[in-house]
Amino acid sequence: MPTREVHATEGIAWLEAQRFGPEVAVVTSMPDSSEIPSLGFAGWRQWFIDTSALICRQLSDEGVAIFYQTDVKLDGRWVDKSFLVSLGAEQAGSSCLWHKVICRAPAGIITFGRPAYAHLLCFSRTKRLEKGQSFADVLPRLGEMTWARAMGLEACEAIAQFLVKHTATKTVVDPFCGVGTMLAVANQHGLDAVGVELSAKRAEKARNLVLRPTV
Repeated sequence: MPTREVHATEGIAWLEAQRFGPEVAVVTSMPDSSEIPSLGFAGWRQWFIDTSALICRQLSDEGVAIFYQTDVKLDGRWVDKSFLVSLGAEQAGSSCLWHKVICRAPAGIITFGRPAYAHLLCFSRTKRLEKGQSFADVLPRLGEMTWARAMGLEACEAIAQFLVKHTATKTVVDPFCGVGTMLAVANQHGLDAVGVELSAKRAEKARNLVLRPTV
């Protein structure tokens, strides 16, 4: 049976102490500025870039880092998190293997504050994909969310299927795991999972989250 462990601690310090082998992939959604108000927007922006770079650096050359991020509006301007993640990955010497768009709401719907789409980006230093390893660039549904800031289940499913089919991944690491949606989906696909969550309550939920079996 696949294993799951969740550490109730600070994600950055934990990441800095790691060095992952080729069997590990990092899949995460990093917090936005509203979740770290003490940094201010400029401080958060630099933190976001630096953390993206740290995640990519801690992986092996063949390892992959996958980021799920939703843009936000600030003072009438979009904050493009895919751009910030890409800046960090570039600093770490990683290249983008793919960039998907996931619909958070049906096409044609007007949304406020957050867009009707989310970004899904995959990076690696040396791994490359052949043409036959492609999958859809636009995913029509985010899927059910286990809590307000979760990655949707259909997004997690797409990630897990990619990892199993096209990488050497045996363990999925989420350093900002929330209640553990990605960890639970990874387990359903036979992958071990390691999560880090600052909130002790959410960490406990992440250890015990059980999802309905996939069809």
